[in-house]
Amino acid sequence: MTPLGAKIRELRQKRGISLKEMANGLSVSSAYLSALEHGKRGKPTWFLVQRIITYFNVIWDEAEEIQRLAELSDPRVTIDTSGMHPKATELANRLAGKIEGLSPESLEHLLHQLRVVSAKDGV
Repeated sequence: MTPLGAKIRELRQKRGISLKEMANGLSVSSAYLSALEHGKRGKPTWFLVQRIITYFNVIWDEAEEIQRLAELSDPRVTIDTSGMHPKATELANRLAGKIEGLSPESLEHLLHQLRVVSAKDGV
């Protein structure tokens, strides 16, 4: 599941909206919406993200969160490390090989560490 998929599911469940009802409201198929929630489809278009925001009639902060989550929800990431330090290539390959077996707690720890070092390095 992608970050956006988890947020969509959370909003649907809080409001008692079925997948089929939401799909109809967005004029997409239930299969597409299910695939989007489960990370089987790529990042949605900007237009669809705006329709999701409108569908849920969310306030500014939550609308910005949905947009941010959509940007972080491409389940098929490609990392081009050509021209970078060799450690960047090693990191990308190790992460690709190990990510499936990491627990949610370990993933959160790694995300936290990445945020810390990114801030330190100004990226």
